[in-house]
Amino acid sequence: MGENEANLPNTSLQGKKMAYQKVNADQRAPGHSQYLDNDDLQATALDLEWDMEKELEEPGFDQFQLDSAENQDLGHSETTDLNLDSIQPATSPKGRFQRLQEESDYISHYTRSAPKSNRCNFCHLLKILCTATILFIFGILIGYYVHTNCPSDALSSGTVDHQLYQEILKTIQAEDIKKSFRNLVQLYKSEDDMEVSKKIKTQWASLGLEDVQFVNYSVLLNLPGLSPSTVTLSSSGECFHPDGRPCGEEARKDSSQDLLYSYAAYSAKGTLKAEVIDVSYGMADDLKRIRKMKNVTNRIALLKLGKLPLLYKLSLLEKAGFGGVLLYIDPCDLPKTVNPSHDTFMVSLNPGGDPSTPGYPSVDGSFRQSRSNLTSLLVQPISASLVAKLISSPKARAKNDVCSPLELPNNEIKVISMQVQTVTKLKTVTNVVGYVMGLTSPDRYIIVGSHHHTAHSYNGQEWASSTAIITAFIRALMPKVKTGWRPDRTIVFCSWGGTAFGNIGSYEWGEDFKTVLQKNVVAYVNLHSPIRGNSTLRPVASPSLQQLVVEGPSFLSEAFFSTQSTTVEEMDPFFNLHETITKLSGEVILQIANEPVLPFNALDIALEVQNNLKGDQPNTHQLLAMASRLRESAELFQSDEMRPANDPKERAPIRIRMLNDILQDMEKSFLVQQVPPGFYRNILYHLDEQTSQFSILMEALECCKPLAPDETLQEARSEVLNSINSAQVYFKAGRDVFKSILDGKN
Repeated sequence: MGENEANLPNTSLQGKKMAYQKVNADQRAPGHSQYLDNDDLQATALDLEWDMEKELEEPGFDQFQLDSAENQDLGHSETTDLNLDSIQPATSPKGRFQRLQEESDYISHYTRSAPKSNRCNFCHLLKILCTATILFIFGILIGYYVHTNCPSDALSSGTVDHQLYQEILKTIQAEDIKKSFRNLVQLYKSEDDMEVSKKIKTQWASLGLEDVQFVNYSVLLNLPGLSPSTVTLSSSGECFHPDGRPCGEEARKDSSQDLLYSYAAYSAKGTLKAEVIDVSYGMADDLKRIRKMKNVTNRIALLKLGKLPLLYKLSLLEKAGFGGVLLYIDPCDLPKTVNPSHDTFMVSLNPGGDPSTPGYPSVDGSFRQSRSNLTSLLVQPISASLVAKLISSPKARAKNDVCSPLELPNNEIKVISMQVQTVTKLKTVTNVVGYVMGLTSPDRYIIVGSHHHTAHSYNGQEWASSTAIITAFIRALMPKVKTGWRPDRTIVFCSWGGTAFGNIGSYEWGEDFKTVLQKNVVAYVNLHSPIRGNSTLRPVASPSLQQLVVEGPSFLSEAFFSTQSTTVEEMDPFFNLHETITKLSGEVILQIANEPVLPFNALDIALEVQNNLKGDQPNTHQLLAMASRLRESAELFQSDEMRPANDPKERAPIRIRMLNDILQDMEKSFLVQQVPPGFYRNILYHLDEQTSQFSILMEALECCKPLAPDETLQEARSEVLNSINSAQVYFKAGRDVFKSILDGKN
């Protein structure tokens, strides 16, 4: 963290000139950027020290160009007043103090022999002394007046450095987060999430956040039916609820909420009786192997969550002809300390947004499509304990503590009847949005988002953690804003509704403000489910932000578990983890919102592309050649990126704005229109931590190869090639723009 405040000059864009401040090399924060370690950049920072003095000092009477005194005849000056025209600001490029040391005759002007007339000389010297004293006092008064009456200049966003960030972040306290968390979890029992939304809005507004408001959308939600779903063994007639307990009134009374919300939103509904086929994780190789041995038409797949996006795996199963899916999490995929045997969970089959208004916002007057289900499959999440009963395996872990994955033997035939009940209703989803307006670039937005409790879904507590963390950062930030300081760019704080149903609130808001957001959003910082354990920090970031954080995704997070209110406090009883996450996230937000040059790295994108093309991938020579050209362009652009960040001659506001516009949009070259279900549209994002290849190339190679080997692979390669070429052209065009500006000045 904090790479970009170290060794870099901070700039204030107030007035006609810019002031530069040097940060010493020993003040760098841990984790600083590797591109700031070279001697050239350190020398550049040292050269800026005099520029800081010259620009920040009042250009008044304490800076004399004393060379002009050499031509004055002090011996005949009793009738001559002090010539104020000779008082000029110092112009030495090396600075006043170095000039006194390096120019041997600079002080000698005052060491010449005294004139004969001592009395005249005494009067003349007394007059000079009195005048100089008056001017010195006058200069002090001017400096004091400017310092005390212009706090906005002193606190302008361009001069904010690591020390100011720490002043903001040090006020974040674990106890405050704990109180906020406990106040929030008391509200989750309401079936109407407006109570939670009102609480968040009131709290954010009381802290001083600007223009806090509700943004509501009427959307189509797929809710559980009046009774829990069931799974019945045909051989014995035993009926089970999704958590593995037998069907019955007593079980429903004990945990009616958990049983009711153990379902797949937007699944098909009905009853299906068929053979269960274990498809493991539902990978392409698994399905190829199974289809060679069995007829899968209208069968029920026993599917593990993880490794690939759920929507993608369901699309493969649907295409293969399956009729239903029993979805579970294998205990071997979880830490040993976690025992999810009886845990039920909810998933959403919605790729995002209101299903009735795909691709456009759900505002009044919008046409609504009839889409009660988004798949033809009957999908039911079940617990690991129920899976163990279906496959006659009582334990997942052996005696020697080596985990044995759950699997149905190939020679064993299990026939079950699954019943899925859901209802579809129009409901209001509420977002809470507020902001801190930026100072120099108010039309550039950093969005900080989390989600709050949504009615008709699991009452987990992670939403309270994320909301408490965002609230704690707002509480720390706003006192500094009230003193006159503001970040360069606008920070937008959002609490989303409808997240459990497919990020509906955030999607609808994005579609509603699509034109503005596509042009002006710089970054999105997501604080969804910030505390999932107490051992490892697992941040996730875009390739251009590798210098801040990086980690791969995990598709086990697609499940929403029913957690008790004590779980979060068991993991973090003193809320020290919450405090740490708040401070780390806050520093990232402040850097992106306030650094004069965005902390995005062009070269990291080019390196990521080359890494994605490593390995035994066939026919990639054209891609490798294009990636090499991209790296060359990125390396040249990187030098152009660093120069205006360190050279005061080039650090004009218009140049910085142009540079940031290029940095802001450089990953858009890798956005593709059509991707497999559940895949990222940004092809730089990996599907898992173990894989470093382009996901769309992997999908085309492993899944579609037996169907259409040439055409499908060529289309995927073309997508990647065009993206790399687009990025290379983008960086080259950016360099050409800066070059034309420099040529125009010369």
